[in-house]
Amino acid sequence: MTLAVAAGAPAVPGSAAQARSHPTTLAGSAAPTPQSPDVPGERGLVEAGMPAAGDTARRDGSARPRPSTSPTPEDVPAEVGVRLLDAPVNRRDDTRAHKYIVDHVHPGTTIRRRMVVKNDSEVRRRIDVYPASAEVTDNGFEFGPDRSENELSSWIRVDETQVVLGPDKEATIWVTIRVPEKAEAGERYAVVWAETAGRDGQTVKQVARAGIRVYLSVGPGGEPPSGFEVDELTGGRDAEGTPFVTAEVRNTGQRALDLAGDLWLADGPGGLSAGPVRAEAKTLPLDGRTTIRVALDRRLPDGPWQARLALASGWTKRTATGSVTFGARPAVADRVDRSGLVLTSSAAGSLLVLLLFAAYTYRRRMRQPVPVG
Repeated sequence: MTLAVAAGAPAVPGSAAQARSHPTTLAGSAAPTPQSPDVPGERGLVEAGMPAAGDTARRDGSARPRPSTSPTPEDVPAEVGVRLLDAPVNRRDDTRAHKYIVDHVHPGTTIRRRMVVKNDSEVRRRIDVYPASAEVTDNGFEFGPDRSENELSSWIRVDETQVVLGPDKEATIWVTIRVPEKAEAGERYAVVWAETAGRDGQTVKQVARAGIRVYLSVGPGGEPPSGFEVDELTGGRDAEGTPFVTAEVRNTGQRALDLAGDLWLADGPGGLSAGPVRAEAKTLPLDGRTTIRVALDRRLPDGPWQARLALASGWTKRTATGSVTFGARPAVADRVDRSGLVLTSSAAGSLLVLLLFAAYTYRRRMRQPVPVG
């Protein structure tokens, strides 16, 4: 029997514009602690949690205003939020596993997770829940179009494919992943979506969805290693004078990475220090490379500074240090329009040629003898 424990945080809303491009998941809110049915091959789960917040909190933490009159679905934007409640016991310290479904399993294994779906709009909504395809490329974690399927999404089932929720109400959904006995080794990617639509009569006005990513490694034995390298830290200033620090990062392991961390500056001019400043990168595929760029306060002096960049993907962590300077603001190319000057010079040159030719012709005529009659 698997014991799952819930912990608290508000569901993250997804809007028609934001949820499609930035599916967001955070860990859970206080809820009764259910027990999952016995599932062969399933392992223990622990809470996937952050401090609880009020049910009426917006993404920025401000209170959601209550309308003075009853709104209709046609008047209110469609919004939906999701969060994950469970993480494997052996990933208690893996921050990724508290946001996404991240695991390594043997062929023939079945795993189950609970996710919370929340209606973040101010009217009653029908919300569809379904798995769909995803992949990790040089562009990061990319979602397949609409409800497209891949191998991993075909292994995923949800116990409720549709829920109807009132304003700010939640539902807990069981997500089950059954890996076939003959599944080949490798890491696969998918997403479990919660989707709702705002309608004007029979016309769909907008669609909002938010999802929880799935990173599933399949193979015999233990989990493939994760690792990455951070190259030399470099400082500079952009054309606007904003200082920045960059670092090249390469994935040297056998699993995709979601890198995030902090940058600190110390021992600057006059003993100044700065940080921590958040550093993030897109999902990095196997053997992938990316440049992490951290923008800083433009008031910072050029340096030199002692920089320290700490990055992590789950429990895989690396730190890079070095001396950086930001230098002067890059020179901006002279953009003065000189076309008029060019035309003027050309015209003057042409006039000079004409005058010289006229003088030459006149002098030649003057030198010719005049016939005597």
